[in-house]
Amino acid sequence: MKIIIFGSTGGTGSELIKQALEQGHEVTAFARNPEKIIQTHEKLSVIEGDVLNNLSVEKAVQGHDAVLCSLGMSNIMDKSRLRARGTKHIVQAMEKMNMKKLICQSSLGTGDSYNLLPFHYKYLIAPLFMKKLYEDHSAQEKHIKNSQLEWIIVRPAVLSNGEHTGNYKYGLTSKNIKIKAKISRADTADFMLKQLTDNAFLYKAPYISY
Repeated sequence: MKIIIFGSTGGTGSELIKQALEQGHEVTAFARNPEKIIQTHEKLSVIEGDVLNNLSVEKAVQGHDAVLCSLGMSNIMDKSRLRARGTKHIVQAMEKMNMKKLICQSSLGTGDSYNLLPFHYKYLIAPLFMKKLYEDHSAQEKHIKNSQLEWIIVRPAVLSNGEHTGNYKYGLTSKNIKIKAKISRADTADFMLKQLTDNAFLYKAPYISY
């Protein structure tokens, strides 16, 4: 499959590139700073561009079978709403090019997954330190859900740089299931790539956690 990855220089994005290439996909990495992509492979192409420039995004997505989006920011208090604004451009470009498959990384705690957060996250960390992040992800998800695309939104728990285990919990509810509310970026990428060929969560937003 020929895929394009937005947010390719981030932790999850780097894992998406690595694992997608290992699986034999043709990969295009879209990056504002392409020099940050250190991987090299005969099936890897790098496109320099800004996700906030709709023409740049439109040109980049053309000719691909699917889009994976893992847009993120280093500062959780950032007010730029990069995820929502960038995702809006991705959705618009895909619809214009008659593309369908979008797999997008959001966050556990967004929308109806808020109740899945541990007590200290729900009542202390989220309202005090992560309000802007959840507002951004909520707007991002709204753009996707209002689209004509075949979408799956993946809501990972707190991300770490842990190993790729392939052993994690996922679903639409954690009722009667204890989750640790953490997941490695490598395993998040693993789950996102599986959604390329599995429609079990089509038009849904599953969580993923240990």
